[in-house]
Amino acid sequence: MSAVLDNHGHVGDTGHGHHQLTGWRRWLFATNHKDIGTLYLLFSFTMLMIGGLLAMLIRAELFQPGLQIFNPEMFNQLTTMHGLIMVFGAIMPAFVGFANWMIPLQIGASDMAFARMNNFSFWLLPPAGFMLSAAFFMPGGAPAAGWTLYAPLSAQMGMSLDAAIFALHIMGASSIMGAINIIVTILNMRAPGMTLMKMPMFCWSWLITAYLLIAVMPVFAGAITMTLTDRHFGTSFFNPAGGGDPVMYQHIFWFFGHPEVYIMILPAFGMISQIVPTFARKKLFGYTSMVYAIAAIATMSMIVWAHHMFTTGMPVTGQLFFMYATMVIAIPTGVKVFNWTATMWRGSMTFETPMLWAVGFIFVFTIGGFTGVIPAVVPIDTQIQDTYYIIAHFHYVLVAGSLFAIYGAYYYWAPKWTGVMYDETRGKIHFWWSIISFNVAFFPMHFLGLAGMPRRYADYPMQFADFNMIASIGAFFFGIAQVYFFVAVVVPMMRGKGEKAPQRPWEGAEGLEWEVPSPAPMHTFVEPPKLDETATRVVG
Repeated sequence: MSAVLDNHGHVGDTGHGHHQLTGWRRWLFATNHKDIGTLYLLFSFTMLMIGGLLAMLIRAELFQPGLQIFNPEMFNQLTTMHGLIMVFGAIMPAFVGFANWMIPLQIGASDMAFARMNNFSFWLLPPAGFMLSAAFFMPGGAPAAGWTLYAPLSAQMGMSLDAAIFALHIMGASSIMGAINIIVTILNMRAPGMTLMKMPMFCWSWLITAYLLIAVMPVFAGAITMTLTDRHFGTSFFNPAGGGDPVMYQHIFWFFGHPEVYIMILPAFGMISQIVPTFARKKLFGYTSMVYAIAAIATMSMIVWAHHMFTTGMPVTGQLFFMYATMVIAIPTGVKVFNWTATMWRGSMTFETPMLWAVGFIFVFTIGGFTGVIPAVVPIDTQIQDTYYIIAHFHYVLVAGSLFAIYGAYYYWAPKWTGVMYDETRGKIHFWWSIISFNVAFFPMHFLGLAGMPRRYADYPMQFADFNMIASIGAFFFGIAQVYFFVAVVVPMMRGKGEKAPQRPWEGAEGLEWEVPSPAPMHTFVEPPKLDETATRVVG
């Protein structure tokens, strides 16, 4: 309550006594949105490293034909845990970290609406992340049912699956609390004069994402709870022997799972929509159409879930509906790519590291979009379902989509957080190293999939050997690049080493976040700022 009231006066100690705290207490009892944002980002990078290590082990096994290191059961544990950790532990918390840091700064709010709930929603994550990662050390090893946890495999796993379900419930609760906080903050705490249609695009993308989270996280909770009761309490939701249906699990899971894919990309769209106008030195082309496009993507994401299930034997009418709905969702996505391109067109472009990541994002995300239209066609999907083509497609969307945008946003906003500029040369090394190795790793997987190599197999025939070796080499280089990023870019900035960042480090940057000093002080906008008519600058 106090954080909302503080918007009308000075930030007092009620709910904000943390600024007197030092050392570990500052972080444990943090209620300041900046500290909590930092905690989210550090947690997500830790999980990215754990998930990335699992990916390296997967690619090491697939380096050549035959079983090199792991048996097939262990291999499936690696693929399952890699997916779960990356989706729920790395990408989603990273976006929430950026939301915590930037939304109050961008809308002129003193803090997030519910400061203590913000603290709680973060501190749910470390124990959940630990429990998820510790599954390998439980009797019977980690879950091996795939990251989707399909029945009937999920009914046959050991106790680690129960731990994973518990961890996912906790992470889901954290996401829902974070989403509520973001919605209330954006709707109630904008500075006077900042109407919804004057908000930065990052805030718009997160507002829509937060509604999507609240809509679908309980569905996921339902699916894994039904799995739990099937395993231990004698129900038969997904057990055919008791009158259940394993395909029903897929419907419930993907009703969550497909919007979830957009939960992991919509904030990225918002980030790119902030970076591109800055370095093109132009206003974002078609702001209103961008807002409607994000809303359309979020709405339509709820009606395309069964395109993941074309091979489960659905009636042809259902196949046609989901095929056409999937193709229609490409239209608002295309609007966004067109608008970014039009923003850059004839702009005074410079290519600092954030802009490189943004342009790299547009390039590889567009490839991911095109490769996604292809499995939307039912007869093609029946050929490439569960092959490496699908792996290639969604890694182009999620790694080259979500992760590249996160890196671009880090380079863009971190000078405001730390007060120092990153090393431009190191940033560019990180970008080129990442984008080249990423494409070396994942582009060959399209060909592997089209040739028929199934996913989640620890072994493969000789004809797939060359492309797998290339993919593994690319993956190893990509993994090392992310360690380089942390050691060479993040650690020096956290230590304050580097050229001092000016208040507005980017010449074309617009928005309230550039109206506060660098580094951003602990408390910003104690009094609601008075905005000019564009709602991007403070007057007076």
